[in-house]
Amino acid sequence: MDERRLENLIKERNYITIKKELDKLNPVDVAELLEPLDISTSLLIYRMLAKDLAVEVFSNFSYEKQRDIIDLITDRELKEIIEELYFDDMIDMIEEMPANVVKKILAHAREEERSLINQFLRYPPDSAGSIMTIEYVDLKKEMTVRDALKHIKETGLDKETVYTCYVTDKNRKLEGIVSLRKLVISDEEETIEEIMDTDVIYVHTHDHQESVAGVFVRYGFLALPVVDKEDRLTGIITVDDIMDVIEQEATEDFQKMAAMAPSEEAYLDTGVFTLARHRLPWLLVLMISATFTGRIMLKFESLLSSVVILSAFIPMLMDTGGNSGNQSSTLIIRGLATGELRTSDWYKVLWKELRISIIVGVCLSLVNLLRLIVIEKVSLTIAVIIFLTTIVTVIFAKLVGGLLPIAAKRIGLDPAIMAGPLITTIVDALSLIVYFTIASALLGL
Repeated sequence: MDERRLENLIKERNYITIKKELDKLNPVDVAELLEPLDISTSLLIYRMLAKDLAVEVFSNFSYEKQRDIIDLITDRELKEIIEELYFDDMIDMIEEMPANVVKKILAHAREEERSLINQFLRYPPDSAGSIMTIEYVDLKKEMTVRDALKHIKETGLDKETVYTCYVTDKNRKLEGIVSLRKLVISDEEETIEEIMDTDVIYVHTHDHQESVAGVFVRYGFLALPVVDKEDRLTGIITVDDIMDVIEQEATEDFQKMAAMAPSEEAYLDTGVFTLARHRLPWLLVLMISATFTGRIMLKFESLLSSVVILSAFIPMLMDTGGNSGNQSSTLIIRGLATGELRTSDWYKVLWKELRISIIVGVCLSLVNLLRLIVIEKVSLTIAVIIFLTTIVTVIFAKLVGGLLPIAAKRIGLDPAIMAGPLITTIVDALSLIVYFTIASALLGL
């Protein structure tokens, strides 16, 4: 079923066919089909869905759609949703809801759930604790494989994942892990202690979600245990949640590189004034910093008035420098984010970017020299000035683009902030200084 067919069936009021076809679809696809519909129509169709499908569809709605549905459904329906939702999905939803909706949700949650919700909401935003779930399979090392499989069958239906089980002691301290595969192929009389893996990789509740994502990427886990400061197992993070984190962190980095304050809201769902507020601060900073380039040009005003043709090449030189710096900064920022690069690698980056910049600078300068002499018909002196300036500008730009993000990381700033416009502003100023210095020397002015 696609959107057009759904619209036609709604116009025909053929809800029986709608239900039959939606029941065959993946919950993600159903949520995507219902999302753009008005709330009354989408709620009508939502109520026709099978109970299990309805809860999964609800968890895939946008937070705005979830809020609208909660406002309209009955208390009984809300209670059913709360009971069936995975705990981490419920926490994610609550974090995005206004106070009146949160109050309504908590009023229909069980007492033990309310206590856990309050505990989870105390974890810092973007921490491992804020994205974990408590719905995991825990085993005891004294259990036999037969007992463990029986336990999984009895409790696994309500768990986020059963592919990895976690072995804890009576104080909930994490002692090991065992995969479902290992359980299935092991002798039923063996104990969990005999087959469990004690070399467990885990994260702490207050670790930043970006570092947690790095652990998933490095080891290729499907789930990762989360422990508190006393090494007690408090939850697990599953790969589906970490994929959301990776997307969110990448979006934030792109926004920072474009000189905007990060926003978790979708573009079309964000108000005009909110978007303007996110963009203004850095634009003001960059506008003020750009006055330095104006001051440099004023300082060499006499040179420009004497040799007017020099001003014609300023945009090309500044753009070349900015683009060169952004190429380097993009790779370095990505390397720092994935853990491929460390701040201690600065000298390796310096040496590599220096060699790259010389090769790129010479190639660009030679092409430019030929263009200026053959096509533009400028004097040899002016062509040589542009030739030398291009080489030096590209070298400076690539070194700044490569080293500035590392310097930012070293002093505790976000490397993405040092990218894009900020690097371009710095390189613009450097390219003008180099340009006018070389021109003054060769022209004798």
